[in-house]
Amino acid sequence: MTLALICGQGRLPRIVAKAQDQRPLVCVLNGFEPDGLAADLTFHLETLGTLMDTLKARGVTQVCLCGAIRRPPIDPARLDAKTAPMVPRLQTALTSGDDGALRIVMDLFEEAGLRIAAVDDLVPDLLPAEGVLTLKSYIPQNTVEARLGERTVAAMGARDAGQACVVRGDTVLAREDAAGTDAMLTRLARDRTAGGGDFLSNPINTASDMFGGLLGDATDWLTGGSSVSDGGILFKAPKPGQDRRADLPVIGAGTPDAVAAAGLSGIVIEAGGVMVLDRAKTVARCDTLGLFLWVREKGA
Repeated sequence: MTLALICGQGRLPRIVAKAQDQRPLVCVLNGFEPDGLAADLTFHLETLGTLMDTLKARGVTQVCLCGAIRRPPIDPARLDAKTAPMVPRLQTALTSGDDGALRIVMDLFEEAGLRIAAVDDLVPDLLPAEGVLTLKSYIPQNTVEARLGERTVAAMGARDAGQACVVRGDTVLAREDAAGTDAMLTRLARDRTAGGGDFLSNPINTASDMFGGLLGDATDWLTGGSSVSDGGILFKAPKPGQDRRADLPVIGAGTPDAVAAAGLSGIVIEAGGVMVLDRAKTVARCDTLGLFLWVREKGA
């Protein structure tokens, strides 16, 4: 056994494991168990050094980081001798942005002699080719929205602060934060249903986003209406300069329902940079809801 998965929550670890000819060693961070995949080893952040030694003793030569985790605090009482020298760098990771944190953790594994394998190298089919995957296609307005989405995610990524946003017309309605894409869409759906206006008072939606027809667009959006006819897109892409060996953005079969509930017309993802889990189910759900799914070349 040469491959180990360093797992967090969600379906991705199981998908990666099933795609391998030989079952990898499944290592789960305590408290972040993946869906439908049993752990061979469970570890704490405070025993990371011992985990690395155990992997090498078992013949593991490469590891893949997959699944979602939050940042657990370091408990000094749990620290073992192998991990104690790593504490300053782990503390830096816990206070860095997502990409910065992952780079530190991956560096630690590589310094221990364990190569990092990217999810999309192990399961290439997770990255669909450029094009429209659904029966419905985008319209010219969505092309303009996608360009604004690309600029917005690039600016967010420069601050290591998210990989997705929601755009309607010339307005950025929401940006992904540490809570993730699903939470962003849930907030929009809740505010839309209630007729409330959180995004108007949210300080992250800066004045530069609001000029150029904001009041008209926002008023229509806030009054509700059918989920698809309201318009707008979910845009998702990697951060500029992101280390693609871990934390590539993901959509899945639950994303279309969240997009429709938020009153949007479709999903735009960057070709070669966003993984689609359960692709057939995701596309079918988009078709059922009358949404488009556009895998867009960067800069298109």
